[in-house]
Amino acid sequence: MHIGKAIRLERIVNRNTGKTIIVPMDHGVTVGPIDGLVDMREAVGKVVDGGANAVIEHKGLVRCGHRAEGKDIGLIVHLSASTTLSPFPNAKSLVASVEDAIRLGADAISIHCNLGDETESAMLADFGKIAADASNWGMPLLSMVYARGPKVGNEYDPNIVAHCARVGTELGADIIKVNYTGDPETFSKVCDACCVPVVIAGGPKLDSTESFLQMVHDSLEAGGAGLSVGRNVFQHENPTRLVEALNMIVHHDESVEKALEHINQQ
Repeated sequence: MHIGKAIRLERIVNRNTGKTIIVPMDHGVTVGPIDGLVDMREAVGKVVDGGANAVIEHKGLVRCGHRAEGKDIGLIVHLSASTTLSPFPNAKSLVASVEDAIRLGADAISIHCNLGDETESAMLADFGKIAADASNWGMPLLSMVYARGPKVGNEYDPNIVAHCARVGTELGADIIKVNYTGDPETFSKVCDACCVPVVIAGGPKLDSTESFLQMVHDSLEAGGAGLSVGRNVFQHENPTRLVEALNMIVHHDESVEKALEHINQQ
């Protein structure tokens, strides 16, 4: 592996556990300044204090979330975007480059590709270009790959998720972000088909902290490498305490019960 890429990967993936806690904060382009992401410096600070490994931000918000003191955190700059105001919200366009991310001091970049969308071919072409640029610069690439389109009945179907993960792997991503399939047995097949780390997305905001922690725990049991979850983290009533609990599960092999006790302690 390119030494520069190896060094950068160690800033976003714990070198001792091989796992990671990533908190995406790129939602503002898609849906606007939602709860939890109005004050970016405060939002980033809360997950930093909890011990998250990295955050994902669009290029213009890096200056708003940068902290001049305290603990550090890995920075992943997101390169693709669309909005819910568009008639084609699943069609992602490139809005930044690998070079932009390098100038911003990023440790990695991320892109989003929706398989099954009518514009899939353009997104795959962008994926290929970014993967080549990232390889040339030694920049780690996280790919968010989902199945969303007229032929997709259930984007959480294990076979479909496995297809998404394999596309990300074959096109050159260093970390794959996909939906969780719902149980360890089926998700293990997704992980087994990839030769790079696989992390789970959070999806819609879950109805309880316990169900979220259980999902993370089960994904690790299946061979997952952690999580890349936004709303279920930054919209939690205590994001710092939640990230601390996630650390217990992801990096210290603690039980869901112990992690939940930590969140609920006074």
